[in-house]
Amino acid sequence: MFKIQTLNKIAPEGLARFSRDNYEIASEILNPDAILVRSAEMAELAVPDTVKAVARAGAGVNNIPVAKYTERGIVVFNTPGANANAVKELVLGALIFSSRPVHRAADWAKGLAGKGDEIPELAEKGKSQFVGPEIKGKTLGVIGLGAIGAMVANDAVSLGMNVIGYDPFISVDSAWSLSRAVHKAESLDALLAKADYITIHMPQTNDTKGFINADKLRIMKKGVRVLNFARGGLVNNADMIAAVKEGKVACHITDFADEALLATEGILCLPHLGASTPEAEDNCAFMAVEQLIDFLENGNIVNSVNFPKCKIDGCIPERGSRLCISNKNVPNMIGQITSILAGAKLNIASMTNQNRADVAYNLIDVEDRVNANVLANLQDIDGVIAVRAIDGGNFCRAAPDEAD
Repeated sequence: MFKIQTLNKIAPEGLARFSRDNYEIASEILNPDAILVRSAEMAELAVPDTVKAVARAGAGVNNIPVAKYTERGIVVFNTPGANANAVKELVLGALIFSSRPVHRAADWAKGLAGKGDEIPELAEKGKSQFVGPEIKGKTLGVIGLGAIGAMVANDAVSLGMNVIGYDPFISVDSAWSLSRAVHKAESLDALLAKADYITIHMPQTNDTKGFINADKLRIMKKGVRVLNFARGGLVNNADMIAAVKEGKVACHITDFADEALLATEGILCLPHLGASTPEAEDNCAFMAVEQLIDFLENGNIVNSVNFPKCKIDGCIPERGSRLCISNKNVPNMIGQITSILAGAKLNIASMTNQNRADVAYNLIDVEDRVNANVLANLQDIDGVIAVRAIDGGNFCRAAPDEAD
């Protein structure tokens, strides 16, 4: 039986995918095989050696010490695209709110309470202070064309906007999903200079922290409206506040509240609402659980942020075993592994090896059971990080599809 620890409340629809015969799930559990998490900070968490995987029910993994877990052979999964529609819909709403100050107008209208029959006339007189431009015919610049960015771009086209996108690392799947009406920016600076509205959809890394700063703000049009529903650290808040106060930026809407931002007129902060829909929570939980099941039962890796995609379709040989071996990405690892298997008279039925940066991952089906002595010999190979064997005949489920 596998043990799963939950660090946050996970949607029941997702947890229901775990078979109660094969899984024990609890927030407090000794020696878990895997951890399910949403926003809980794991940097200082003592993770036992039994943990083989961490699955984040969401796309970002800023709360997970990925590099440290990679060294230990712990596979970190995320759920790209599971909450994309929820974030996209909020971004589209923010596009309109950045032009039409509906939030301020609603607050002002509340102040008319108690005026009785005077309210209609007062409303007519006061509405002129809340005038804003339409988005139709305006240019939207989308920085980052992953699952969310591509959906925003496509729907903005449907709303009549001229859309230009920038993403030097766009995936083939994302490129195929884009409307032909979305124009490729000649460069990032060209997008910044042309756009009336800019929305950011990129990961936060050491290289992208403070990505929108004074230098980039200077390139933008006067009166530009900037949306950030990706990660708070992508925008230099001090530079953005200065740009809003001087009128360079007409409106900044962010899903990441901050003391200084909250105190600045022209900046609207939301309390991280991007994925706050029941559908998104269900989708993220479902995908995270399915990926954990496929990894624990079959050894397959899909949507990992630190290990390569690697899977074998089909069941493990009923009387055999599947070896799951992670190692440093250095020469002669496969040769050493297969030599040990040959010495143990274990015939290989199928195998695959994939690498990602400094790590590699192997799935090897053998036709007989692997004993503890063989596992120990494999673990003793210099450069091997982790080894486990899954015996055939215990599980056989279809692998989940990979997300964008």
